[in-house]
Amino acid sequence: MPKKDKDIFDSDPNPHISDADRRIRQAAKLADILKLLNLLRGNGRWNVAALAKEFECSERTIRRHLKVLDFAGIPVFYDASERCHRLRSDFVFPVVNLTPEEMLGQAIATLTTKVPGLDISDGAEPTTINLAATNEEMQEILAQAGELVEVLGLQLADHSQHHDMIRSVQHALLKGKQIRGLYRSPYRDKDFELQIEPYRLCFIKQSWYIVGLADGMTKPHTYRVARFKSLKMIEFNASIPEDFKLNNYLGNAWAVFRGETSYEVELKFDPEAALLVSETNWHTTQQIKRHSDGSATFTFTVDGLDEILTWILGWTGRVEIIQPAELRDLFRQQLKLGIEMHSDDG
Repeated sequence: MPKKDKDIFDSDPNPHISDADRRIRQAAKLADILKLLNLLRGNGRWNVAALAKEFECSERTIRRHLKVLDFAGIPVFYDASERCHRLRSDFVFPVVNLTPEEMLGQAIATLTTKVPGLDISDGAEPTTINLAATNEEMQEILAQAGELVEVLGLQLADHSQHHDMIRSVQHALLKGKQIRGLYRSPYRDKDFELQIEPYRLCFIKQSWYIVGLADGMTKPHTYRVARFKSLKMIEFNASIPEDFKLNNYLGNAWAVFRGETSYEVELKFDPEAALLVSETNWHTTQQIKRHSDGSATFTFTVDGLDEILTWILGWTGRVEIIQPAELRDLFRQQLKLGIEMHSDDG
């Protein structure tokens, strides 16, 4: 009996590969197929050899991807006169029927992903352009939303020089590969090289971070993308532990870096500040108790005090630290240093 060809989305036969790794590899294959489809929709001239070079894979893999498109009912043919593969000219993709609210959401997503500093490839804009091309009503709603809604003042970290690095991490995660780069830490005198098995690429507060296991380490750490001077994907395999969850890893960190000790923090804000502070959900553990005079007491459970201390200093003169005592001491120390820096020599 002839052996059946293995579909590209079949599970990896290697029993040592975790389910998480299998899902990542399947997602990477699907991403390649969608990229292939996008190339064929364009005006380029792509034959099997050119596509294999573009994807850095074998010609056999490209032929299998083309077969998947054929199975999906997408008519790709070889144009002998042009010596390239093309989509049949009369083929039209199904129209996506979105409600006005959904189209507005897509327009806002496009504006948000274009904000300087976010730098996530092309963001949502290509999808919006494709949707706008399907019918006039959708085109009009998307255009109006783009003119009337703006996203400003997010004050994100400058990632303008790290676009390729972010993409390298994305590809490494999808393909199950490691990354290597030169890292600049504020706690070391010299830059140093890191080789990392990436677990997650995440945007927290105002910056992109990589969570992963560095070579020689026994537990994962967090690295800020903007601190890399160079970063690329390498051909060493990487694996993500099946039980790794980002929320569990971050715990109750105020922002990014989780301290070793958990604290119950209680802060009392004056009436004016209380009104402003209560407009934002600062932490997942946040609780608010309002008082008759307009003031309010906020409670948080946080792992570590350094990050929340920085935030509290911004409310100096308008907040009282009720507990813990360690936080009160750190607050006083920082105020003392600030006063000394601004004291008159004479």
